[in-house]
Amino acid sequence: MKKTLTLLLGLWLATVMVGMAAPGRMNLLIITVDDMSADSLGAFGCKLPGTSPHIDRLAAQGMRFNRAHVVVGNCMPSRNVMWSGLYPHNNRVEGFYQVKDAKHLHLADLMKGAGYYTGIQHKVSHSTPYSPYPAWDVDLDVAPGGTRRDVKASKSYGEGAAQSMKAARDAGKPFCLLLNVADPHKPFYAEGNRGQTVPDKNVPSRVFNPEEVPIPGFLFDDPVVRKELAHYYSSVRRADDCVGEILAALDASGQRDNTLILFLSDHGMPLPFAKTQVYHHSSSTPLFFIVPGVTKPGTVDRDHMVSAVDLLPTLLELTGIQHPGKMDGRSFAPLLRGEKQAGRDFVIKEYNENAGGSRDPIRAIQTRDFLYIFNPWSNGKRVMATATTGTSTYRRMAELAKSDSVMARRHDLYQHRVPEELFHIGVDPDCLVNLMDAPAKRAEVDRLHAQLEAWMVQTGDPMLAAFRKRDDAAAREAYVAAQEKEADDRRASGGKGMANKMAAGKVGEPVPAAKKRAGLIEFVLPETVSAGKPVILKIQHKLPADLGEQVLTVTLKGGPDGKRLDRKTVKARGAGAVEVTFDVPASVPGSVVSFAAFVGEDFQKSLQHLQSGSVSVK
Repeated sequence: MKKTLTLLLGLWLATVMVGMAAPGRMNLLIITVDDMSADSLGAFGCKLPGTSPHIDRLAAQGMRFNRAHVVVGNCMPSRNVMWSGLYPHNNRVEGFYQVKDAKHLHLADLMKGAGYYTGIQHKVSHSTPYSPYPAWDVDLDVAPGGTRRDVKASKSYGEGAAQSMKAARDAGKPFCLLLNVADPHKPFYAEGNRGQTVPDKNVPSRVFNPEEVPIPGFLFDDPVVRKELAHYYSSVRRADDCVGEILAALDASGQRDNTLILFLSDHGMPLPFAKTQVYHHSSSTPLFFIVPGVTKPGTVDRDHMVSAVDLLPTLLELTGIQHPGKMDGRSFAPLLRGEKQAGRDFVIKEYNENAGGSRDPIRAIQTRDFLYIFNPWSNGKRVMATATTGTSTYRRMAELAKSDSVMARRHDLYQHRVPEELFHIGVDPDCLVNLMDAPAKRAEVDRLHAQLEAWMVQTGDPMLAAFRKRDDAAAREAYVAAQEKEADDRRASGGKGMANKMAAGKVGEPVPAAKKRAGLIEFVLPETVSAGKPVILKIQHKLPADLGEQVLTVTLKGGPDGKRLDRKTVKARGAGAVEVTFDVPASVPGSVVSFAAFVGEDFQKSLQHLQSGSVSVK
């Protein structure tokens, strides 16, 4: 019913607003890059020359924002914030799953209703609350002949842009195009499993070598790291090639002077302490606008904090389109006109769930000088499941941690974090020194606490109660346990996407909700897991008498994709604990394992399903 109401609202908007599309209305060309840190571009201070000639020239034609941030450090939630104007807990896209009863309007709904021709290329399923999304006129991943375009080939984006611009012209409409370049998302250029160099038909216009790449301050200088960064920066250059193809198509269309261009990245580089985090380099994004008749070439906003949640309201103001509902963000169009705007002294960051369905909720507030982070999931034992444990850089860090005390502390922080963190961004943008216990920063912490709490109240954040009891470890654990149960129940009840694939092993096989129970089993995860050695998983159980003896089906999974390594069954009755022993392979993809279990022999008829987070393999 909710989906039907949303579609009806969209149709109503289309009927009412199509008459608003004036013949001279400017086009919208939105270009995003995938997993690129802001300082990987020359225009935003890259220390490596030559990474982004096309993007640098484009940025010089408009207004850059040096204090722009995305809200979320992973793809689908981040992109849905951009095009809904809502924080994840309000648009409900907190992870990588379909929200088919979404009630909010999306960029595509509003533009289509205003008479625009709407098109999207790459990240199609990650850019809307569910997919296929009806407001797109064309999915440019598919060429007119029916073949799928190569998302790593620069010509694909030029061809997609040209196709959609021609279709808009033939329809007599302005275009709204969301072109999402795949680079520098993994796999990087010429990078195979475990980072070895392999042939790659999509060769960037310049390939960088390990000796010349800069090392981000949050990483460490090592030959393995340099090699992976060389692949990364070569992929940045390939992303720049893609942008060059898009711009060539725009020029060929004759529409450049009548096109608003927006450029940004969805979050930081896919390496430790960047992607799937809320640190400075996780969220800092290379945002710039070119708005005909509004922005001036070569201008830079160095003062105002702007957020991805503000993008949709800004675009609506610039195009004169009205939004019939509510958004959390607010327009920064006055800044594009060269004006000042009050209330731009902080941004909020929010993280909830990774692509594998693991819940590790985080909230953060960043000002011009400080970044405060609240990690309620951190209890010293729980290991955060991130998207970067499969990287060569992470594996090297884990290896060095065995013999290097400094690296061991860094590795421990990567896995376990601490409940609260404070960083002085002005002097420590790499977030290396936690100042939470510094007496001189107590007043700053109190101020950030108050601002973050006020935001939670204003936006209806369900983390509010846990934040107010942030000094109570039991309260934090209760909140996170409830979040984990919600995620488990969602996956088990048939939620689709990567999270469900992790839980069920096969997308689209729902568990009958009427049979589900809660609290029957709970994992006690091993403190250490060693490659090539046995590992013991302890499962505590509380099985009511009416269930009698039950079979527990237990799975050992390996790697960030959760591939099954082994499956065993044990029997349990009443209250107690059982142990299951698995032999860990000598080589595990990504150097991480996870565990899953369900009560019963048939997943479809199981009474409860449980999925752990990732555990590092040493």
